[in-house]
Amino acid sequence: MKKRIGKPQRGFSLLELMIASAVGLVVIAAMTSLFKIGMDATFTVTQRAETQQNMRAAVELMTQDISLAGSGLPSGGLQLVTGGTVSKFSCNQTGTCYVPAGTYPASGGGVPNFMYGIIPGFNTGVQGGAVITAAPGQVNSSITSIYCDYNFPLTNFNFTFPGGPTQATVTVINAGVQPNNILAAGGLNPGDLILFTVSTPGNGNGNNGTSLIQNAAVVAEVTTIPNNTTINFASGDALNMNQTGAGTSNNLSTVIAASGAGTQMSACRLYAVSYFLQVPVAGGTVQTPRLMRQVNGRDAVPVADNIINMQFTYDVIDSVAGTVTANSANPLAAGLSPALIQKVNLWVMGQGMTTSGRKAQSMYLATSVAARNMSFCNSYSSATTVCQ
Repeated sequence: MKKRIGKPQRGFSLLELMIASAVGLVVIAAMTSLFKIGMDATFTVTQRAETQQNMRAAVELMTQDISLAGSGLPSGGLQLVTGGTVSKFSCNQTGTCYVPAGTYPASGGGVPNFMYGIIPGFNTGVQGGAVITAAPGQVNSSITSIYCDYNFPLTNFNFTFPGGPTQATVTVINAGVQPNNILAAGGLNPGDLILFTVSTPGNGNGNNGTSLIQNAAVVAEVTTIPNNTTINFASGDALNMNQTGAGTSNNLSTVIAASGAGTQMSACRLYAVSYFLQVPVAGGTVQTPRLMRQVNGRDAVPVADNIINMQFTYDVIDSVAGTVTANSANPLAAGLSPALIQKVNLWVMGQGMTTSGRKAQSMYLATSVAARNMSFCNSYSSATTVCQ
């Protein structure tokens, strides 16, 4: 018998194996590249969406506060304490002031310490003057909006000062309101500002020996609240509202002295809301900037992360010329009255949250807000421009 010998099978040569491996590596590299491009695109879209959402939340909150500016304040603003120390805004109870040079400006007549519905803060937008290197031009501004909080009805309470200006006795005038509502969640806190208004006969030199204090308005800062029927307004408060020194006027002390102890006053809580940027430091490492919101004399709270630039311009009526000065970045320096601001234009720049800023997505969000509660000037008057 003959043994059958099978024909040997020929295998791959080294050259063929190398070519096949090279082709496979090219295909794998192409697939990997396509996968990376897809992941990068997804990351970019997600980052831009998160950044835009973050900025929209910040802009909507600022828009709400700015649109209410001036509500409840006297037309044209309110003169605060004269003859003493200039009052402050954007400071907390421990003495930390968040906005550089955060004192109330002068009125049109040059008298300092004037509370307007909107206080522009050109180039004072970063706490402590910290530098934000990612911000173009390094120009950052703050803004302070002041208005009455009508959601907290202090009209349900009577405020009397039987012992002088440092302590108020609170009584309920609405039978359906509980006395402790004034201390409930969302109620009064130390550092809150209260606008008191009184219209009552006072000591003076009128025709009948008295003069009426017609709607005299004064601002005081709550220092302590021992219970739901007592509120203290001690001097030496953080915002310099409760001054009682000799020679001072337009404060709670002089209004009570003129109207008489025990006079009942109507009141509303003022919101003095400041927006600014902060560059926090944790463990010796500088963190990304964030937008802060600070109310009255309370601590500031963050409202949006990774906000690296914030700028404002204002459309203001020139009370002399009767024309609108548009896009004024610093109306106070230009001699324009903040009481005549008609519109606020704001720009916010956000940056995506990435390690060391690599591939960071940055974008602007801009909007304009009508200042509906500010003074109005009739530029069509037949004589001179009339401002109210």
